[in-house]
Amino acid sequence: MGGYSADEKLRLQQLRVLRRRWLRDQELSEREPVLPPRRLGPVAAFWERFLQPDSLWRHQVFRLYRAGVFTVTRLLLPSWLALYYIKYHVMVSAARGDRILETGEIIPPLEEDPDDHH
Repeated sequence: MGGYSADEKLRLQQLRVLRRRWLRDQELSEREPVLPPRRLGPVAAFWERFLQPDSLWRHQVFRLYRAGVFTVTRLLLPSWLALYYIKYHVMVSAARGDRILETGEIIPPLEEDPDDHH
């Protein structure tokens, strides 16, 4: 029993022919696929044009984004931190007590109690 019988060989040959025909049928011709033309709404049409590679709008938006990131991280945040530091650390430590806004009078700080309990 060293090989296939004549019926088995015929069956395998038929299967090979069917597989090759099926694979050949899977190849698309130049005319396929035949799809109806896409109708895009105004918003979808805008995004379709906008998202094209190397479009002018993409470059402009990217440049605007980079400028915004630069402005926020290099200008606004450091200036806000500096203003915060000056307002709440330098100015408060310069005043030796609380100031009454209406009169400008400075109230001296309360003396510390020698006992550490509250």
